[in-house]
Amino acid sequence: MKTNSKTRKMSLFAMFLAIELMLVLTPIGYIRLPGLSITMMHIPVIAAGILLGWKYGAALGLVFGLTSIWNATMQPGPTSFVFSPFVTIAGISGNWTSLIIALVPRILLGAIAGWLFEAFVVKAKMNTPLAACLAAVLATFCHTFMVLGLIYLLWGGQYASAIGSAPEALLGLLAMVVVTNGLAEMALAGVVCMALVKAIKPSVIAKMSVSKA
Repeated sequence: MKTNSKTRKMSLFAMFLAIELMLVLTPIGYIRLPGLSITMMHIPVIAAGILLGWKYGAALGLVFGLTSIWNATMQPGPTSFVFSPFVTIAGISGNWTSLIIALVPRILLGAIAGWLFEAFVVKAKMNTPLAACLAAVLATFCHTFMVLGLIYLLWGGQYASAIGSAPEALLGLLAMVVVTNGLAEMALAGVVCMALVKAIKPSVIAKMSVSKA
């Protein structure tokens, strides 16, 4: 039984990994609307944390972070230096702190989703779809807050210069990102993860994510 559970987890992890890589390599990783860019890259990471447990979520979060570095390096934009130590944009070079921004929030994204889902189901006795929705929304918020917070703390002046903003206005601009992109990404993650959990029997989810097997 334990072997079957492990095999099931590895199979689902491979599926989520394939989805994550597909999102990286195709335009569907981002939904672009007028004045708004919503990423879908966080959803497989959160789903892995919820369905498979925090360790699998953290592992897929690491993949998410590595692909962020790859994208920032291979397709650099005006602010890519905050995600890659291998690029120099307008005289501003990334460094080791770029790795912290690219990796740490993404690893914690999957772990937080798994921890929250388990806490909601086991301790708060929530039904699984609601627990998945709340875990996805809160994990997405934490991820957005960590990424933007680290950018502000580690690269505030350079980031403001890169986007043509006054340094004193940067905090307000980052808060606006949370209100626009962040809320949209939270809603998208919540809806998708709730629908995913509804499609799977609660007993199966319990065996895969909450059990220590």
